[in-house]
Amino acid sequence: MAEQYTYAVARIRAKELTLLSRQDLDQLLACKTEQDCLRFLVDKGWGEAGMDGEEMLSQELDKTWSAIRELVPDFTAFAVFLYPVDFGNLKAAIKSTVAGNRPERLYVYRGSIEPEVLELAAQKHDFSRLPAFMREAATQAFQTLLHTGDGQLCDVILDRAALAAVLQAGKDSDSPLIQEYAELTVATANIKIAVRGQKTGKTREFLQQAMVPCDSLRVGDLMEAAVSGRDALEQYLSNTRYARAAEELKRSSSAFERWCDNEQMNLIRSQKTNPFTIGPLAAYILARESEIKAVRLILSGKRNHLDEEAVKERLRDLYV
Repeated sequence: MAEQYTYAVARIRAKELTLLSRQDLDQLLACKTEQDCLRFLVDKGWGEAGMDGEEMLSQELDKTWSAIRELVPDFTAFAVFLYPVDFGNLKAAIKSTVAGNRPERLYVYRGSIEPEVLELAAQKHDFSRLPAFMREAATQAFQTLLHTGDGQLCDVILDRAALAAVLQAGKDSDSPLIQEYAELTVATANIKIAVRGQKTGKTREFLQQAMVPCDSLRVGDLMEAAVSGRDALEQYLSNTRYARAAEELKRSSSAFERWCDNEQMNLIRSQKTNPFTIGPLAAYILARESEIKAVRLILSGKRNHLDEEAVKERLRDLYV
């Protein structure tokens, strides 16, 4: 297995040379229009001439996962990245079935379960053949939406199940990086839920429905802090390993969101010198997702004529 990863990592190292740098993002920001940005990206090997922004970004994600599939036949190792896609597709299947319509580009074909399987389960109102980690949540979310029309509660049920699946996949992994990534993903998601819940006046019962217990946070205390007010929430966070989150919250919501993403980037940078495990492959996936998010932000800024400095402030750290 080590030899397999050594070869795979060597291939990925070559692909890392094509990752965008901060200088590339600065050049992209300097483009006058969205079309100028797309032409710049085509020159960098992204997409094809004539594509719109979302089409190009979707193709780039597809290329990333195709490369990983070629190198690692057993894709269960990457479950932490696949399960959020699966649950996103499940959410789309349930909502489109209940609403009675099927928009174009409804599904993302990068998960561990074919979207058509999820769609058929929703149409038949029978989720018994889905994997155990999503079966109960799928049934509950479908029934909730069908009988109450509460789309937010449907989302909460499925989002919580997705986080629980990611956390368990991390615990089941042999990779320390994937273990840490899963823990960080769930912890930061809990913090985001607490922050948004505090702002919107959510009850403790609502927060309990949304949060997933994890090792690095006492979610009971996090909930209590959230319902007690912003000062209490920041005070609780300042006494955890996520104390920086409290500092960024005092600056702005966008600074806090940027910190959450940058924590993931700080985590994966350790894999640059690791040639023998699956870690560098996981790091490459995250690096590509991060640069695609950055490009999407810039394209959106150009499309909506946003101030360049305002866009730059929201950009996350890159892997290279």
